Amino acid sequence: MLGRLVNEVLKKESPEYPWGDTLDIFQQADYRICNLECVISDKGQPWTITPKAFHFRSDSKNIAVLEKARIDMVSLANNHVLDYEDEAMMDMLEILDDGEVAYAGAGMIFVEASAPTILTTQKEKLKIGLIAFTDNEPEWEASGDDDPGVFYVPVDLADKRAEYLMHQVQEAKKEANFLIVSAHWGPNWGHRPQPEHIPFAKALIDAGADLIFGHSAHVFQGIEIYKGKPILYSTGDFVDDYAVDEIERNDQSFIFEVEVDEKGGLRGIKLYPTVIRNMQARIAQEPELKDIVFKMIELCDEFNTKSTWLESEHCLEIRT
Repeated sequence: MLGRLVNEVLKKESPEYPWGDTLDIFQQADYRICNLECVISDKGQPWTITPKAFHFRSDSKNIAVLEKARIDMVSLANNHVLDYEDEAMMDMLEILDDGEVAYAGAGMIFVEASAPTILTTQKEKLKIGLIAFTDNEPEWEASGDDDPGVFYVPVDLADKRAEYLMHQVQEAKKEANFLIVSAHWGPNWGHRPQPEHIPFAKALIDAGADLIFGHSAHVFQGIEIYKGKPILYSTGDFVDDYAVDEIERNDQSFIFEVEVDEKGGLRGIKLYPTVIRNMQARIAQEPELKDIVFKMIELCDEFNTKSTWLESEHCLEIRT
């Protein structure tokens, strides 16, 4: 989230600032995605059509923040992409296009918002696909041929929109070697997924998804491996200016590095613990490091997902 106080810091600091000391991890990866929890634009007015407490917008120049970490693709299906109404969102789509940052989950019409985006990695020539949906802000649902918005899908397997999402996954998997489904779902808090998220995530994998990239909750949740495919129910907060809950600790998370083979099969996941300090991400250090790692180990154990701390790499490893 690059808006509000982060945006104010970026009026003085360089585009590298929000990434803190994590940039090396991003730049060494072959492919990078994130959920962009704000609109990047200098246009628009705060959304007032329905009640909304927070509006997050970052100056158009801050596309450079994504470029510095070499972000390849962003998920836009969330509850802040329309904070400054259609004008700002449409402006951001142009800014992302100009910056060669691909996106999924929002668009000028429903077909665009619900469409998969597929890119080919330079190193292994793998086709990586991304479909992004949200169950937040139903008023923002893209529909028809002239209604910009997000790919809105209730987390209800009986809903027609969920059936369409599953169809999109099946079709995208025909082209993608590795298909990621970004899910901005559920409430803001809680270290355990909502009960309905578990069968829904598994249904997405049954339909062809290779990884579920969950977010919306401000804290991380445990990782489940289902049929050899990882479900990241919530990845928590990485960069923002939010007040920190001393119990839930929404300033703690990870960089999630997924390793796949030349055919797109999962080899493992490395989790690099991070904390948010002064509107930037930092690699976690002791004594806080231990708390973050033990919490994730505990949460993963609930899904029978085993992990190992790699001291030499300063990360938690999950192998399949």
